[in-house]
Amino acid sequence: MSIMDSLKAKAKANKKTIVLPESMDKRTFAAAEQILKEDIANLVIIGTPEEIAANGKGYDITGATIVDPFTDPNRQKYIDKFVELRSKKGVTPESAEKMMTEDYMYYACLMCKCGDADGAVSGACHSTGNTIRPALQLLKTKPGISSVSGFFLMEVPDCKFGDNGLFVFADCAVNTDLDSEKLAEIAGLSAESFRFFTGGEPKVAMLSYSSKGSAKHDDVTKVADAVKIAHERFPDIELDGELQLDAAIVAEVGELKAPDSKVAGHANTLVFPSLEAGNIGYKLVQRLAKAEAYGPVLQGLAMPVNDLSRGCFAEDIVGVVAMTAVQAQMSE
Repeated sequence: MSIMDSLKAKAKANKKTIVLPESMDKRTFAAAEQILKEDIANLVIIGTPEEIAANGKGYDITGATIVDPFTDPNRQKYIDKFVELRSKKGVTPESAEKMMTEDYMYYACLMCKCGDADGAVSGACHSTGNTIRPALQLLKTKPGISSVSGFFLMEVPDCKFGDNGLFVFADCAVNTDLDSEKLAEIAGLSAESFRFFTGGEPKVAMLSYSSKGSAKHDDVTKVADAVKIAHERFPDIELDGELQLDAAIVAEVGELKAPDSKVAGHANTLVFPSLEAGNIGYKLVQRLAKAEAYGPVLQGLAMPVNDLSRGCFAEDIVGVVAMTAVQAQMSE
């Protein structure tokens, strides 16, 4: 069974309500048909009757709840909540109404905030910023978490490294500026994500071009300091660094370069030192090793909201909805 089949089964066992706000995109409806057929989640699709008719034609979405943001009975409740949360930032009932009806992602996040949904998935035809911004403004981050990060769940075929080819790669999608504190925080969140999504025990490697002081540079010091912070904040997580990639996942190299490390050679959760490295790294593995790359999955938000690639297929949306539903189970 693939990891995605396992995640779909997990989602089905404790169904959650996930909002899809992109009714202007036909891929939403193709995905919705499959999600409902496989009984992965309860679905809410936000859109006007005209949008649903135009883009949903030919797809069986029987069982989905359709919410028209202009006539929804809960509309005033969401406007009031929006103003309550953002009045200090100048949001008025009029501006709240305008934002909710012009950008359905705000509507989706308000549904989550008011307890009418468990999570949301967007991004097929919107930027990452347009997906994350409403979530940060309305849902906020988890207590004690300073920022949102993104990870990919990687499944590499015929691979003896990691957890039989399973890895979490982070941050590959969100943070352009990573200091030691953020790297340590990402390490803790990624370990939690690996444990919950795979059922395995995380072994976290903080990656660098240096292993245990083999090179000297501010970039190396940043990672080494992150390891110290992570050990203080998350003493129960098996975590080490700084480690080069081969020292992190290849046992023979790990024994040579970091002989006293319990993580070196066995890492399954890889924290990259920069967004550049993470983004390039996951795409290399995806293309050259023909790995499945599920994500980016956002971590650190108070409620699960996830982004899609604008080049995604309907099947990708199905997978991210399953992962979002599983994330919603994490917070129970």
